[in-house]
Amino acid sequence: MRRPKKERQRLLGLLLEENPFLTDEALSEHFTVSVQTIRLDRLECRIPELRERLKTVASRTMNGEVKSLHLDEIIGDIVDLELDAKALSIFDVTEDHVFQRNGIARGHHLFAQANSLAVAVMDDDLALTVKSTIHFVRPVKAGDRVVARAEVEKESLTANRTLVNVVSTVHDETVFTGEFYMYRTTDGKLGESL
Repeated sequence: MRRPKKERQRLLGLLLEENPFLTDEALSEHFTVSVQTIRLDRLECRIPELRERLKTVASRTMNGEVKSLHLDEIIGDIVDLELDAKALSIFDVTEDHVFQRNGIARGHHLFAQANSLAVAVMDDDLALTVKSTIHFVRPVKAGDRVVARAEVEKESLTANRTLVNVVSTVHDETVFTGEFYMYRTTDGKLGESL
């Protein structure tokens, strides 16, 4: 059912307040209008494009700064961070990330997003992955938005070891899971053994 323009724009604003991570493509499908119509609606309503919305959300929800990596070393965009507790990142899969033959995302991109998020959530200057157990649940394709959520197992927090669980989803469907056993040190020096 096609809605009148003003009603669609009102609902667009409400929908993006609830979920600012929606792409113009997903919004066009939701409202059954063209992507161009969504872009025009956003402009008229002064709703920023996705990247700007992500930055706004990140600035409101970041409870600490990434210590263990430079931001340009993180795969995906971190939009929520609470050191030694939880983190969330978003990674948009493009044609550059998939196999040409079948259009499926190369696994190392999903692993890199999850692993860099596990490192970033550490409240330490030095954090290294000691061991990981990963599971690819279903294929990811170009155009998919992968949302990775990392949670630190509080019981696992020790002087130099921590377990971080990461679950990656596309449209709320799990596509990847991983357990990342992290080595950490507060003095910045590597110990005898990892």
